[in-house]
Amino acid sequence: MRANLLSAAFALAACAPAPDTAPVAVAGPEPTPAAAQLLDDVRILSADNMQGRLAGSPGGAKARQYLLGRLREIGLDPVTGASFEHAFLIERNGVTATGVNLLALVPGTGGSNRALLVMAHYDHVGIVNGEIYNGADDNASGVAALLQIAAGMKARAPLHDVIFALLDAEEGGLRGARTLVADPSFKQMLDRVVLAVNFDMLSRSDRNELYAAGAYHFPWLRPRLEAIAANAKVTLRLGHDTPEPRPDDWTLQSDHGAFHEIGKPWVYFGVEDHPDYHRPTDDFPAIPQDFFRRSADTAELAVRAFDLDLEAIAGEAGR
Repeated sequence: MRANLLSAAFALAACAPAPDTAPVAVAGPEPTPAAAQLLDDVRILSADNMQGRLAGSPGGAKARQYLLGRLREIGLDPVTGASFEHAFLIERNGVTATGVNLLALVPGTGGSNRALLVMAHYDHVGIVNGEIYNGADDNASGVAALLQIAAGMKARAPLHDVIFALLDAEEGGLRGARTLVADPSFKQMLDRVVLAVNFDMLSRSDRNELYAAGAYHFPWLRPRLEAIAANAKVTLRLGHDTPEPRPDDWTLQSDHGAFHEIGKPWVYFGVEDHPDYHRPTDDFPAIPQDFFRRSADTAELAVRAFDLDLEAIAGEAGR
Protein backbone atom coordinates (compact mmCIF):
# COMPACT_ATOMS: atom_id res chain seq x y z
CA MET A 1 0.00 0.00 0.00
CA ARG A 2 1.01 3.62 -0.63
CA ALA A 3 4.08 2.54 -2.53
CA ASN A 4 5.60 6.01 -2.86
CA LEU A 5 6.21 5.97 0.90
CA LEU A 6 8.27 2.76 0.78
CA SER A 7 11.75 4.20 1.18
CA ALA A 8 10.63 6.42 4.04
CA ALA A 9 9.00 3.46 5.74
CA PHE A 10 12.19 1.42 5.47
CA ALA A 11 14.16 4.24 7.03
CA LEU A 12 11.66 4.41 9.88
CA ALA A 13 11.84 0.65 10.37
CA ALA A 14 15.61 0.78 10.63
CA CYS A 15 15.73 3.44 13.32
CA ALA A 16 12.49 3.10 15.29
CA PRO A 17 12.68 1.48 18.75
CA ALA A 18 10.89 -1.79 19.34
CA PRO A 19 7.56 -1.46 21.13
CA ASP A 20 7.55 -2.23 24.84
CA THR A 21 4.73 -4.74 24.45
CA ALA A 22 3.47 -6.77 21.54
CA PRO A 23 0.04 -5.78 20.16
CA VAL A 24 -2.77 -7.99 21.32
CA ALA A 25 -5.38 -9.23 18.86
CA VAL A 26 -9.02 -9.18 19.88
CA ALA A 27 -10.60 -12.43 18.79
CA GLY A 28 -14.28 -11.54 19.25
CA PRO A 29 -17.06 -14.12 18.85
CA GLU A 30 -16.53 -17.59 17.43
CA PRO A 31 -16.09 -17.20 13.66
CA THR A 32 -18.37 -18.69 11.04
CA PRO A 33 -16.71 -21.06 8.53
CA ALA A 34 -16.33 -18.17 6.06
CA ALA A 35 -14.81 -15.93 8.72
CA ALA A 36 -12.49 -18.73 9.85
CA GLN A 37 -11.29 -19.11 6.26
CA LEU A 38 -10.78 -15.35 6.06
CA LEU A 39 -8.48 -15.49 9.08
CA ASP A 40 -6.71 -18.61 7.83
CA ASP A 41 -5.91 -16.92 4.53
CA VAL A 42 -4.25 -13.99 6.31
CA ARG A 43 -2.41 -16.24 8.75
CA ILE A 44 -1.02 -18.46 5.98
CA LEU A 45 -0.07 -15.64 3.61
CA SER A 46 1.70 -13.68 6.37
CA ALA A 47 3.61 -16.64 7.85
CA ASP A 48 7.40 -16.48 8.02
CA ASN A 49 7.73 -19.20 5.39
CA MET A 50 6.28 -16.80 2.80
CA GLN A 51 9.40 -14.64 3.39
CA GLY A 52 7.51 -11.37 2.99
CA ARG A 53 6.09 -12.21 -0.48
CA LEU A 54 8.49 -9.97 -2.43
CA ALA A 55 7.53 -9.95 -6.10
CA GLY A 56 9.82 -12.25 -8.10
CA SER A 57 11.13 -14.05 -5.00
CA PRO A 58 10.68 -17.66 -3.82
CA GLY A 59 8.38 -16.35 -1.10
CA GLY A 60 6.26 -14.55 -3.68
CA ALA A 61 6.06 -17.76 -5.72
CA LYS A 62 5.02 -19.75 -2.62
CA ALA A 63 2.25 -17.26 -1.89
CA ARG A 64 1.11 -17.46 -5.51
CA GLN A 65 0.87 -21.25 -5.37
CA TYR A 66 -1.29 -20.98 -2.28
CA LEU A 67 -3.55 -18.47 -4.02
CA LEU A 68 -3.85 -20.61 -7.13
CA GLY A 69 -5.03 -23.43 -4.89
CA ARG A 70 -7.60 -21.17 -3.29
CA LEU A 71 -8.93 -19.94 -6.65
CA ARG A 72 -9.37 -23.55 -7.78
CA GLU A 73 -10.91 -24.55 -4.44
CA ILE A 74 -13.50 -21.77 -4.77
CA GLY A 75 -14.21 -22.96 -8.32
CA LEU A 76 -13.34 -19.81 -10.25
CA ASP A 77 -12.53 -19.66 -13.95
CA PRO A 78 -9.56 -17.91 -15.57
CA VAL A 79 -10.45 -14.61 -17.22
CA THR A 80 -8.78 -15.45 -20.53
CA GLY A 81 -7.33 -18.71 -21.81
CA ALA A 82 -6.66 -21.68 -19.59
CA SER A 83 -4.45 -20.07 -16.95
CA PHE A 84 -5.01 -17.74 -14.03
CA GLU A 85 -1.38 -16.59 -14.30
CA HIS A 86 -0.22 -13.55 -16.29
CA ALA A 87 3.53 -13.00 -16.01
CA PHE A 88 5.48 -9.78 -16.53
CA LEU A 89 9.08 -8.66 -16.05
CA ILE A 90 10.35 -6.57 -13.16
CA GLU A 91 13.61 -4.63 -13.11
CA ARG A 92 14.90 -4.18 -9.57
CA ASN A 93 18.40 -3.08 -8.60
CA GLY A 94 19.73 -4.05 -12.00
CA VAL A 95 18.25 -7.55 -11.82
CA THR A 96 15.33 -8.84 -13.89
CA ALA A 97 12.67 -10.84 -12.06
CA THR A 98 9.21 -12.08 -12.94
CA GLY A 99 6.00 -10.86 -11.40
CA VAL A 100 2.70 -12.71 -11.91
CA ASN A 101 -0.84 -11.36 -11.76
CA LEU A 102 -3.66 -13.82 -11.11
CA LEU A 103 -6.97 -13.12 -12.88
CA ALA A 104 -10.20 -15.01 -12.23
CA LEU A 105 -13.84 -14.57 -13.20
CA VAL A 106 -17.28 -15.18 -11.80
CA PRO A 107 -19.81 -14.88 -14.65
CA GLY A 108 -22.88 -12.75 -14.12
CA THR A 109 -26.45 -13.89 -14.70
CA GLY A 110 -27.98 -10.65 -15.95
CA GLY A 111 -26.94 -10.79 -19.61
CA SER A 112 -25.08 -7.47 -19.50
CA ASN A 113 -21.75 -6.90 -21.21
CA ARG A 114 -20.60 -4.68 -18.36
CA ALA A 115 -18.21 -5.93 -15.69
CA LEU A 116 -16.93 -5.09 -12.22
CA LEU A 117 -13.26 -5.55 -11.27
CA VAL A 118 -12.20 -6.35 -7.69
CA MET A 119 -8.48 -6.31 -6.90
CA ALA A 120 -5.93 -6.65 -4.12
CA HIS A 121 -2.15 -6.97 -4.27
CA TYR A 122 -0.61 -10.09 -2.77
CA ASP A 123 3.06 -9.02 -2.71
CA HIS A 124 4.83 -7.30 0.17
CA VAL A 125 8.41 -6.07 0.70
CA GLY A 126 10.18 -9.33 1.54
CA ILE A 127 13.19 -9.48 3.86
CA VAL A 128 14.89 -6.21 4.84
CA ASN A 129 18.14 -6.15 6.83
CA GLY A 130 17.56 -9.77 7.81
CA GLU A 131 14.02 -9.22 9.11
CA ILE A 132 10.90 -10.66 7.48
CA TYR A 133 8.20 -8.12 6.69
CA ASN A 134 5.16 -10.38 6.75
CA GLY A 135 2.58 -7.81 5.65
CA ALA A 136 -0.44 -9.28 7.43
CA ASP A 137 -2.45 -6.08 7.05
CA ASP A 138 -0.52 -4.96 3.96
CA ASN A 139 -1.94 -6.72 2.12
CA ALA A 140 -2.78 -10.26 3.15
CA SER A 141 -5.92 -8.71 4.63
CA GLY A 142 -7.11 -7.30 1.30
CA VAL A 143 -6.37 -10.59 -0.47
CA ALA A 144 -8.31 -12.57 2.13
CA ALA A 145 -11.30 -10.25 1.79
CA LEU A 146 -11.19 -10.65 -1.99
CA LEU A 147 -11.19 -14.44 -1.64
CA GLN A 148 -14.14 -14.30 0.76
CA ILE A 149 -16.09 -12.17 -1.73
CA ALA A 150 -15.14 -14.45 -4.63
CA ALA A 151 -16.41 -17.47 -2.71
CA GLY A 152 -19.63 -15.65 -1.90
CA MET A 153 -20.10 -14.64 -5.52
CA LYS A 154 -19.49 -18.19 -6.67
CA ALA A 155 -22.13 -19.45 -4.25
CA ARG A 156 -24.62 -16.69 -5.11
CA ALA A 157 -23.91 -15.42 -8.60
CA PRO A 158 -23.70 -11.68 -9.34
CA LEU A 159 -25.75 -9.92 -12.01
CA HIS A 160 -22.62 -8.81 -13.87
CA ASP A 161 -19.33 -10.49 -14.64
CA VAL A 162 -16.92 -9.91 -11.75
CA ILE A 163 -13.19 -10.06 -12.43
CA PHE A 164 -11.02 -10.87 -9.42
CA ALA A 165 -7.43 -9.63 -9.82
CA LEU A 166 -4.71 -10.66 -7.38
CA LEU A 167 -1.93 -8.31 -8.40
CA ASP A 168 1.81 -8.64 -7.93
CA ALA A 169 4.49 -5.97 -7.53
CA GLU A 170 2.34 -3.20 -6.07
CA GLU A 171 5.12 -2.31 -3.68
CA GLY A 172 7.59 0.03 -5.33
CA GLY A 173 5.58 1.23 -8.32
CA LEU A 174 2.17 -0.45 -8.90
CA ARG A 175 3.85 -2.50 -11.61
CA GLY A 176 1.36 -5.35 -11.69
CA ALA A 177 -1.59 -2.99 -12.03
CA ARG A 178 0.14 -0.86 -14.64
CA THR A 179 1.03 -3.99 -16.60
CA LEU A 180 -2.58 -5.15 -16.44
CA VAL A 181 -4.12 -1.95 -17.80
CA ALA A 182 -1.55 -1.84 -20.61
CA ASP A 183 -1.88 -5.52 -21.59
CA PRO A 184 -3.37 -5.83 -25.11
CA SER A 185 -4.73 -9.29 -24.31
CA PHE A 186 -6.78 -7.79 -21.45
CA LYS A 187 -8.02 -4.73 -23.35
CA GLN A 188 -11.32 -6.24 -24.46
CA MET A 189 -12.16 -7.18 -20.89
CA LEU A 190 -10.86 -3.87 -19.52
CA ASP A 191 -13.16 -1.98 -21.89
CA ARG A 192 -16.09 -3.78 -20.26
CA VAL A 193 -15.08 -2.76 -16.73
CA VAL A 194 -17.28 0.01 -15.37
CA LEU A 195 -15.71 0.28 -11.91
CA ALA A 196 -12.50 -1.01 -10.32
CA VAL A 197 -12.64 -1.76 -6.58
CA ASN A 198 -9.34 -2.00 -4.70
CA PHE A 199 -8.68 -3.47 -1.23
CA ASP A 200 -5.37 -2.59 0.42
CA MET A 201 -5.07 -2.86 4.22
CA LEU A 202 -8.46 -3.71 5.74
CA SER A 203 -7.67 -5.19 9.14
CA ARG A 204 -6.13 -2.62 11.52
CA SER A 205 -7.85 0.43 12.97
CA ASP A 206 -7.70 1.54 16.57
CA ARG A 207 -10.69 3.80 15.83
CA ASN A 208 -12.80 1.07 14.21
CA GLU A 209 -12.68 3.02 10.93
CA LEU A 210 -12.45 1.96 7.32
CA TYR A 211 -12.03 4.54 4.56
CA ALA A 212 -13.52 4.62 1.08
CA ALA A 213 -11.69 6.88 -1.37
CA GLY A 214 -12.85 7.89 -4.82
CA ALA A 215 -15.93 10.08 -4.38
CA TYR A 216 -13.92 13.29 -4.84
CA HIS A 217 -12.99 12.20 -8.36
CA PHE A 218 -16.31 10.50 -9.13
CA PRO A 219 -19.07 12.44 -7.32
CA TRP A 220 -21.74 9.95 -8.37
CA LEU A 221 -20.03 7.51 -6.00
CA ARG A 222 -20.77 9.63 -2.93
CA PRO A 223 -24.46 8.79 -2.38
CA ARG A 224 -23.74 5.13 -3.03
CA LEU A 225 -20.87 5.04 -0.53
CA GLU A 226 -22.97 6.93 2.02
CA ALA A 227 -25.70 4.31 1.64
CA ILE A 228 -23.15 1.55 2.13
CA ALA A 229 -21.79 3.37 5.20
CA ALA A 230 -25.26 3.50 6.72
CA ASN A 231 -25.43 -0.30 6.63
CA ALA A 232 -21.76 -1.08 7.26
CA LYS A 233 -20.55 -3.17 10.19
CA VAL A 234 -17.69 -0.74 10.77
CA THR A 235 -17.47 3.05 10.68
CA LEU A 236 -17.01 3.73 6.97
CA ARG A 237 -15.64 7.20 6.25
CA LEU A 238 -15.17 8.90 2.89
CA GLY A 239 -11.96 10.74 2.12
CA HIS A 240 -8.23 10.55 1.44
CA ASP A 241 -8.81 11.39 -2.21
CA THR A 242 -8.54 15.18 -2.40
CA PRO A 243 -5.39 16.95 -3.70
CA GLU A 244 -4.77 18.80 -0.42
CA PRO A 245 -3.27 18.03 1.98
CA ARG A 246 -1.12 16.05 -0.43
CA PRO A 247 0.32 13.45 2.02
CA ASP A 248 -3.23 12.32 2.80
CA ASP A 249 -4.24 11.84 -0.85
CA TRP A 250 -4.31 8.12 -1.66
CA THR A 251 -5.33 8.60 -5.30
CA LEU A 252 -2.10 7.19 -6.74
CA GLN A 253 -0.82 5.29 -3.73
CA SER A 254 -2.14 1.79 -4.42
CA ASP A 255 -3.14 -0.24 -7.48
CA HIS A 256 -6.27 1.80 -8.23
CA GLY A 257 -3.79 4.52 -9.24
CA ALA A 258 -3.10 2.67 -12.49
CA PHE A 259 -6.81 2.79 -13.31
CA HIS A 260 -7.00 6.47 -12.38
CA GLU A 261 -4.19 7.16 -14.86
CA ILE A 262 -6.24 5.75 -17.73
CA GLY A 263 -9.50 7.42 -16.65
CA LYS A 264 -11.20 4.28 -15.36
CA PRO A 265 -13.50 4.92 -12.35
CA TRP A 266 -12.37 3.32 -9.09
CA VAL A 267 -13.10 3.12 -5.38
CA TYR A 268 -10.49 2.17 -2.80
CA PHE A 269 -11.13 0.67 0.64
CA GLY A 270 -8.39 0.79 3.27
CA VAL A 271 -7.43 1.83 6.78
CA GLU A 272 -5.15 4.65 7.77
CA ASP A 273 -1.49 3.89 8.55
CA HIS A 274 -0.81 2.27 11.91
CA PRO A 275 2.44 1.83 13.87
CA ASP A 276 3.19 -1.53 12.21
CA TYR A 277 2.72 -0.27 8.63
CA HIS A 278 5.73 -1.42 6.55
CA ARG A 279 7.46 -2.80 9.60
CA PRO A 280 8.38 -6.37 10.54
CA THR A 281 5.71 -6.21 13.26
CA ASP A 282 2.84 -6.28 10.73
CA ASP A 283 2.03 -9.83 11.78
CA PHE A 284 -1.13 -11.91 12.07
CA PRO A 285 -1.32 -11.86 15.91
CA ALA A 286 -1.56 -8.04 15.78
CA ILE A 287 -4.80 -8.11 13.78
CA PRO A 288 -7.96 -7.33 15.79
CA GLN A 289 -9.96 -10.21 14.40
CA ASP A 290 -13.45 -8.93 15.14
CA PHE A 291 -12.79 -5.61 13.37
CA PHE A 292 -11.25 -7.42 10.42
CA ARG A 293 -14.24 -9.71 9.99
CA ARG A 294 -16.57 -6.72 10.03
CA SER A 295 -14.33 -4.78 7.67
CA ALA A 296 -14.28 -7.67 5.18
CA ASP A 297 -18.06 -7.97 5.45
CA THR A 298 -18.33 -4.26 4.69
CA ALA A 299 -16.16 -4.72 1.61
CA GLU A 300 -18.45 -7.54 0.49
CA LEU A 301 -21.52 -5.40 1.10
CA ALA A 302 -20.00 -2.72 -1.13
CA VAL A 303 -19.17 -5.11 -3.98
CA ARG A 304 -22.69 -6.55 -3.93
CA ALA A 305 -24.16 -3.03 -3.98
CA PHE A 306 -21.98 -1.98 -6.92
CA ASP A 307 -22.94 -5.10 -8.85
CA LEU A 308 -26.65 -4.50 -8.37
CA ASP A 309 -26.29 -0.85 -9.39
CA LEU A 310 -23.72 -1.24 -12.16
CA GLU A 311 -26.00 -0.24 -15.04
CA ALA A 312 -26.87 3.06 -13.34
CA ILE A 313 -23.23 3.58 -12.40
CA ALA A 314 -22.24 3.09 -16.03
CA GLY A 315 -24.75 5.73 -17.11
CA GLU A 316 -23.58 8.28 -14.55
CA ALA A 317 -19.96 7.57 -15.42
CA GLY A 318 -20.70 8.19 -19.09
CA ARG A 319 -20.06 4.61 -20.10
